[in-house]
Amino acid sequence: MIIDLPDTTVSQVAKKLVSVREEGGAVALGRVLTLVIAARNGVAEAAIDAANDASREHPMRVIVLTTGDGDAHLDAQIRVGGDAGASEVVVLRAYGDAASNAESLVTGLLLPDAPVVAWWPEDAPTDPASSPLGRIAQRRITDAATAPDVRDRLAQLGTTHSPGDTDLAWTRLTHWREQLAAVLDQPPFEPVTAVEVRGAAASPSTALLAGWLGLALDLPVTWAYEDPNEWSEGIKSVRLTRSSGDILLERPEPGTAVLTQPGQPDHDLHLPRRTLRECLAEELRRLDPDVLYGRVITEGWEKLGPPETAA
Repeated sequence: MIIDLPDTTVSQVAKKLVSVREEGGAVALGRVLTLVIAARNGVAEAAIDAANDASREHPMRVIVLTTGDGDAHLDAQIRVGGDAGASEVVVLRAYGDAASNAESLVTGLLLPDAPVVAWWPEDAPTDPASSPLGRIAQRRITDAATAPDVRDRLAQLGTTHSPGDTDLAWTRLTHWREQLAAVLDQPPFEPVTAVEVRGAAASPSTALLAGWLGLALDLPVTWAYEDPNEWSEGIKSVRLTRSSGDILLERPEPGTAVLTQPGQPDHDLHLPRRTLRECLAEELRRLDPDVLYGRVITEGWEKLGPPETAA
């Protein structure tokens, strides 16, 4: 069910939500958090779809805020039932001066005593924790992959990082980190003497994986961007050098990977790029600060040298 509320106020939207719940169209009980999405119109629907899918694991209220120019007014839309997954979605479209105070637009719609997560699918503020929406959120999710210059964006994230900040470029690395940790957990238990990471120039995950490996193994890491004409998206390969030989985890093509180890047959692995829904659902599983990400984006990034020129 979709309810349109043109030229309205936050108070009227809140009253309508109560009315909808009383009529049985939506149930507030069981909502575990409020997800606030700040997105322009062009990406808002994709973000809502991801939130609706993630809500089946994390029932929540979703507040979507978009802003635009024009005469000062607020249009709203309430989505419940089949149009909102296991959540209730409130879309606020603020124009002109009505968009000047993002915090006041959403505070009247937050679930009482429930944690707040703020998510910027793109165009995140330079300092998320100090932004109007970031100040009311326990967790703040950005996506460096949407920035024009991913290295500048990562450096900026490290400079302004506050506990509770996270980035989907880090979340996309979960399966890579799990696979590499599992390999090093098997004999022979030899120290790693060199590390090389390669990936797409448009992928901030390349640098984050290199930073994590540098911290975890206490080694300088060599990393490089691939030629965009040959590899355009995500991580391409990780090579770990030990005295018995190299361990190579490499994607010959997007979606699959081959694990090569000394003295063992090659293993084909399913290693696709993670979807937006998967990354969002993972981030919503924890509402405490991601300490490891904080170390990687600050300490790991500071130790990481510039990328080498790919051959």
